[in-house]
Amino acid sequence: MERGTWRLLGIFVIVVALCTFVTAEEKAAQGTATNQTTTPPPEPAAGSSGLEEFRDWFHNPAPWLEMGADLRARWTYGWNLDTLNDDATNRSSGYNWYQNRMRWWMKFKINEDMDFNLKYTWEFRIWDEPERKNGNGSSVERRTTGPDFSEIVWDQFNLTVRNLGGMPLTMVVGRQDIRLGEGWLIADATPCDAARTAYFDALRFTYAIPDKDKTTLDLIYVENRAAEDWYLHPINDRKRVITQQDERAVIVYYTDKSRPSLNLEGYFILKIDNPINYPMPATPTGNDKLPPYWSKRANIYTLGGALSGALAGSEHWKYRAEGAVQMGKKEGLDPITLARTGMHNLIAFGTIDKLEYHFNDAKKNKLRGSFEYLSGDDPSTGKDEAFDPLWGEWPRNSEVLCYVYNLETMLGEVTNLYRLGFGHSIQLTEKIAMDTDVHWLWADENTRKGYTHSSGLGFSNGSYRGTLATWQLKCNLTKNLTGHILLEYFQPGNYYVSGSRDAAYFARINADYTF
Repeated sequence: MERGTWRLLGIFVIVVALCTFVTAEEKAAQGTATNQTTTPPPEPAAGSSGLEEFRDWFHNPAPWLEMGADLRARWTYGWNLDTLNDDATNRSSGYNWYQNRMRWWMKFKINEDMDFNLKYTWEFRIWDEPERKNGNGSSVERRTTGPDFSEIVWDQFNLTVRNLGGMPLTMVVGRQDIRLGEGWLIADATPCDAARTAYFDALRFTYAIPDKDKTTLDLIYVENRAAEDWYLHPINDRKRVITQQDERAVIVYYTDKSRPSLNLEGYFILKIDNPINYPMPATPTGNDKLPPYWSKRANIYTLGGALSGALAGSEHWKYRAEGAVQMGKKEGLDPITLARTGMHNLIAFGTIDKLEYHFNDAKKNKLRGSFEYLSGDDPSTGKDEAFDPLWGEWPRNSEVLCYVYNLETMLGEVTNLYRLGFGHSIQLTEKIAMDTDVHWLWADENTRKGYTHSSGLGFSNGSYRGTLATWQLKCNLTKNLTGHILLEYFQPGNYYVSGSRDAAYFARINADYTF
């Protein structure tokens, strides 16, 4: 679907929304004295908080309008994220940056069954290290130009219609967030955008199956483009890319949560990737240019499902098991030269499984074990056996791994993996919780054996990727203010050459305020 078609669709949605709104307003004027005009902020009541009064007004300034806003502030530090070498000379081993994200959303209530949703997102970053992330890499320019205040993007732009055609059917058309299951394969359609956005440009129908409680069938058409301005132009547009290639997809997703001991999910996904034929400009993470081999052609058929629930009706044991097989064709790369080798038959498999024990005590203690397998490409065959995570390119288990994988595969494309993990969670106080996890990681294949990245990171003939430990302290300070502290440690194994086995560290302090 071309840009002009999407623009016409957007204009059509707005016209329908306005016409419906006018009709609803006329009916309201005839049947009630309640008007539909925006009211001024109320005067604070005696003994009440003026901020609370203003917040209430801001959330619902008119009967037909709801609004919200939030602010996220982050400080992040990383060491050896893209070198695994303390003495790297051709690339800085240290990362140190600040990022601030502000979002403002609006819901226009056209009638009981129809909403129009908008969300603006603005995030800017300030880099202390490495210097190449600011301007052209010059420390002089960094001092003179200061932070890059970036752009404001359309994070949501959609029309939602419920009870479509008098049926238990909901339609959402336009820019929207989509997360299915636990987000293993469907969660983030803008991986090059880092943590700023995760939206899909899509048409989604959700049918609530009658006579089956908590059972739905989703049919989704996805049309994502690498260029962020193909559909809706950002304010102060920086011509960035948000994903590695242009993507089209069809998703059929069945969910049955009617039984607490056996939840069922099943899905079929067809994803078509087309490489872009223009230079990849800077991304919000500060990259000057993305590697051209990140944009590849593929036709991927994914068939999978998941089982989850309470184990044998127990109040303590919970489980989830998910697996998927992939077929189709995908463009290959030479593991050493990274030259394109044409289309190859794709046959891959992945699974992620989790078992939890809930103590059900006052501290909410919980133990968990997890296993994940993502098949890797065997370079000795003419096929491609590497499992593609689709829209699962987000830090599901680790921030460090996303950076390390950037040097081996496409952006955040975690594949070729065996992962065994154990963890513990506890509610320390009413407002503070803590998660601790340890993971042991192996590679399924030595796909990159003999390859050395420009950062100096080299790959050996071993299979042990390394040991990963993560610790997170989560705080719910008030109803509106939350935060967390995240620490990660990664000790590389013999999957990497001896000069690329220095430990990597990651630290983040995060605060979120919802207005």
